[in-house]
Amino acid sequence: MARYTDSKCKLCRREGVMLYLKGNRCFTGKCAIKRRETPPGMHSWRRHRRSAYGERLREKQKVKRWYGVMDRQFKRYFEIAERQKGNTGQNLLTTLERRLDSVLYWMGYSLSRAHARQLIRHGHVRVNGKKVNIPSVLVKAGDVMEPADRENSRKLFAEAIELSKSRNIPSWVEVTHDPAKGKVLELPKRDDVQFEVNEQFVVEVQKR
Repeated sequence: MARYTDSKCKLCRREGVMLYLKGNRCFTGKCAIKRRETPPGMHSWRRHRRSAYGERLREKQKVKRWYGVMDRQFKRYFEIAERQKGNTGQNLLTTLERRLDSVLYWMGYSLSRAHARQLIRHGHVRVNGKKVNIPSVLVKAGDVMEPADRENSRKLFAEAIELSKSRNIPSWVEVTHDPAKGKVLELPKRDDVQFEVNEQFVVEVQKR
């Protein structure tokens, strides 16, 4: 288990950016980026200049790791973004923000997106009163998220809320803690994406 957890820290150091893959540990002094900003490995000081393609690929990898999606899923979201009006890169990011696991994380009902996916798959989450066990479901404005009507689900939500108090809740969601209930007020915009990424690079590498 420790090896799996440490690998997440290595991803952050390799990319040189906070990906918040380890929940609340990322907000403490134990964060790998805060302790050591260089990439992992004994020869990490040997930094080679990336090619133009390498820079674009790096941005795509950052997005995939931030939201926890694989290549096939990413391609599907990119196709959705292309069909929408406006900037494809911005559409891609806001579509990924609408994933149920991401929304649950921003509401403070999970410690990380991986934790949110676990809660959803185990049937602890209700959307508009109905059981949903697919983390990739895209929420809509007006959707309401809450724990399942059983003691274990409410306990898991309460524990996550207690440990996530320091997290900034975005303005496009409304959250109550007692009882635990979150509502999507409006769809997220590009400014609501809380990590640094050049989405145009992502579009360019995806279209190659």
